[in-house]
Amino acid sequence: MTIGTRLFTLFRGKPVGVDSFGNRYYKARRRFGPRAQRRWVIYKGEADASAIPPEWHAWIHYTTDQVPAGTGPSRPWQKPHRPNPTGTALAYRPPGHALSGGQRAKATGDYEPWQPV
Repeated sequence: MTIGTRLFTLFRGKPVGVDSFGNRYYKARRRFGPRAQRRWVIYKGEADASAIPPEWHAWIHYTTDQVPAGTGPSRPWQKPHRPNPTGTALAYRPPGHALSGGQRAKATGDYEPWQPV
């Protein structure tokens, strides 16, 4: 977090809540003109927009004005939110991927290369 963001949050921000990842959410202390009240998040660790759980995503994008009360899934069938792992060591890599160190499976006997006539 930069010094500018820290000072802006200190003087103009009102804490609203914290999610299960430790991200802190703020809204402006007062509204300026007819615009919507400003909302922002201070990420814990690296800033990654996919690390915002769905209930907080709805609040920060003005889909709902209700501040999420609980942390975690609200329905028994919901899984806990996970940030997008693309580009990290936890990303999915199919068998034989070069970064996995594996070898691609040999082509089966039903493959016939195209031959010009």
